[in-house]
Amino acid sequence: MDLGLTGKRGIVVGGSRGIGKAIAWELAREGVDLVLIARDAERLAGAASEIAQDSGQQVLTMACDVRDRTAVEEAVAWSARELGGLEILVNSGSAPGGSATAVGKIDTIVDEDFLDDFNVKYMGALRCARAAIPHLQAADWGRIVNISGLNARIAGNMSGGARNGSMVHMTRTLAQQFGRDGITVNCIHPGLTRTERTAVVMAARAERAGLTPAEVEERDYADDNPRANSIRRMVDASEIGHIAAFLCSDKSWAINGEVIAADGGGSPSVYY
Repeated sequence: MDLGLTGKRGIVVGGSRGIGKAIAWELAREGVDLVLIARDAERLAGAASEIAQDSGQQVLTMACDVRDRTAVEEAVAWSARELGGLEILVNSGSAPGGSATAVGKIDTIVDEDFLDDFNVKYMGALRCARAAIPHLQAADWGRIVNISGLNARIAGNMSGGARNGSMVHMTRTLAQQFGRDGITVNCIHPGLTRTERTAVVMAARAERAGLTPAEVEERDYADDNPRANSIRRMVDASEIGHIAAFLCSDKSWAINGEVIAADGGGSPSVYY
């Protein structure tokens, strides 16, 4: 299927690694010129080089802290100038799970860390969208994809639940406001996803359990594990990239203001 993305221009926030990098890679393979935004300039440069060599697309970088409104506005304006316009924004700029001192029980949460998690994920995405939308309006065509997370639907992780739930609300609100301008806004809820971090995380779990990483993963997705997803394997970051590329495409007009859970069918709940 031709997604109609050749010649489009986009920003991927959090594009230096993980799900953000996987999305950037897929967009570039579909013909999108990109600017990757994150805080680590060295990691950004490495990701951009890999993606550009693989895809043949222009992949630029801008180190930016999304907690700084002025820096965000300057980064988005620079990106639009360098690319010659802007049609796509992907917000994937936060650490998975959030700060360790902001995800526990209410009596252990450090307020400042909780607020910083919210400031990075929700307010960072809001700042990026606010800066990008005028460029998308000028193009008469735009796509915003927000990467949230299934903690929005699972009680326990207070920081993850709060920030991910708020991303859904913002997604729907922006979709309602800017759909008439040819801009769609959608959200993806990844579950546990294989990224560069997975090997380290699995090795630590394996050591605690006295098993190999392969055995831990096999146990996680065994048929007799009621917590396993229905496809019985971990979703790969590249598969989140495929979903995001479709939502960014010219084929996705009918989907606006929606949330897609991308965890391989990990929940038996029914959502109407």
